[in-house]
Amino acid sequence: MSARYRPEPFAAAVTGIGLVTAAGVGTDATWRGVSEAADAPSVPHRPELHGLPCDFMYTIAGLDTRAVLGVATQRLMDRFSQLAVIAAREAVADAGLDASVWDSARVAVVIGSAHGGLPFYDAQHTALSERGARRVSPKLAPLTVVNGAASSVATDLGAHGPSQAVSTACSSGTVAIGTAHQMLRTGACDIVVAGGAESVCSRLLIASACQLKAVSTRRDDPESACRPFDTHRDGFVVGEGAGLLVLERPEHARARGATVRAHVAGYGASSDAYSAVAPDPEGLGIERALRAALADAGVGASDVGHVNAHGTSTVANDLIEATMLRRVLGEHPLVTSTKAMTGHTLGAAGGIETALTVLALQHRLVPPTVNLDAPDPEIPIEVVSKEARPAVFDAAVKTSLGFGGHNAALVLTRA
Repeated sequence: MSARYRPEPFAAAVTGIGLVTAAGVGTDATWRGVSEAADAPSVPHRPELHGLPCDFMYTIAGLDTRAVLGVATQRLMDRFSQLAVIAAREAVADAGLDASVWDSARVAVVIGSAHGGLPFYDAQHTALSERGARRVSPKLAPLTVVNGAASSVATDLGAHGPSQAVSTACSSGTVAIGTAHQMLRTGACDIVVAGGAESVCSRLLIASACQLKAVSTRRDDPESACRPFDTHRDGFVVGEGAGLLVLERPEHARARGATVRAHVAGYGASSDAYSAVAPDPEGLGIERALRAALADAGVGASDVGHVNAHGTSTVANDLIEATMLRRVLGEHPLVTSTKAMTGHTLGAAGGIETALTVLALQHRLVPPTVNLDAPDPEIPIEVVSKEARPAVFDAAVKTSLGFGGHNAALVLTRA
């Protein structure tokens, strides 16, 4: 039997972050919202979802995309792409990069999304059904395809390197960052803007999620509906947002004197090959991904001090994931799920939550799991609740699971 290939350890430098979430517009606002929160943000009932068992979702308040992007630019993109461009601009500025002087052929873009421009697709289907083919927009394809965000960001930044879309359901953002890590390791590029973007206020999608019993139906108290690891959890609440990182080859970051926030040191991915919707009940798929990420980073389980978990607030996922984390990492890491502040942003979740993990490493502060009022006694891990907890740790983990059995894990280390 041949020996397994083990590449040399490689740690990509994180030099920029861009965040647009229900917890706040911009990185600083999102981090304040997530780390200082006593309560979840407002989760409004949406008229588009009226009459459904779940008619509410986390939305981004106070963001005028027309004012930020300009009317002409905004019209060329669906909302998920608009959010990606706004986050990308912040991430590039945070990295101190100047698009007028970088080698654009060495700049790549990798952005994950589960559904792309689904709301626009819904609207065009309604137009076809009610008013005929002549009322369907010719922009349907470019606005709804999953690669729309990657294309829009590459165009906006003038990035001429590889531009890719990743669509692995709710692990898309994490896989996008892992893909960026691999691209930098091989020398295919010097800089990658990577993460996830999603905005799916879609009556069709939410109706299906209700039938699947994946979303919470706490219509009388939507702000406390998302409650990861809580005994009374009954499903997730959909959110919208974008989270992008600027990743660089470490020598490139050093050469230009960049400030490095943290490193993406390891990546692992796997497939459950089990079910289209349910995770492997033993958590063996996500365990393989996590162990691969640890091996890739050369980091031991005892070195991991914090985990930003997938933590969807569904009965099955939380227990399966928590049991797996205890089996692989033991009882010492401080675990959180930040979805009670952002909603489950589906394909964007991995991008947003990896960015929050970078910030947790920087600040040595673990954000709380909001709405965790009655911890499930069967959850065998230490979940931080109510208030952020200061902690000294040099390595952290981000885990993601997606419909179809798509698992991904990242290991991040302090700069």
